[in-house]
Amino acid sequence: MTEGDRTRRRDAAATRQALLAAAAELFTARGFDRTSVRDIAALAEVNQALVFRYFGSKEELLGAVLTAPGREIVATTPPEELLTRLVGEIFAGEPGGPGANLLLMALSGPQDGGAAEALDREVAAPLRAALRSLTDAPSADLRAELVCAWLLGIALVRQIRLDGPVAKTDPAEVTPVVLDAVAHLLGNG
Repeated sequence: MTEGDRTRRRDAAATRQALLAAAAELFTARGFDRTSVRDIAALAEVNQALVFRYFGSKEELLGAVLTAPGREIVATTPPEELLTRLVGEIFAGEPGGPGANLLLMALSGPQDGGAAEALDREVAAPLRAALRSLTDAPSADLRAELVCAWLLGIALVRQIRLDGPVAKTDPAEVTPVVLDAVAHLLGNG
């Protein structure tokens, strides 16, 4: 065992990050059902008991993998810049790329807790709150929920209809169209 291995094993943050990276790689390549906790721990080079210690379950680990990017965006972006950043993230990277499998898993994966609850609690709820703060229109809660649903739908269509206009259009062209529509939906347009 090298000194680096001993140091990482005593570093909870590094171990947690290694587990997240391993899980993201395996969930993307194999899917949720075909990835075992043993496989994740082996790739992270840690004992599989640490998956349960840090995340509680494989479903909660999936939730952590799925929420990490959105949680960072919502936490670090001012509400008035949030929509522009989200639309930019939706159109970042190639359609059908590695993120597509994780997005599809988020939509169709275990819905009885775990990942679905983590996505709502850590990403969707703060996003809805930020969106509500951008409008004085009646039905602010409904409007915020509809914006979230529409953005998720755009992200999904971009990943599954690789030959469609949403996937093929230049992000610089589509971003103003999406932002204009969202402004109207929020009652600000």
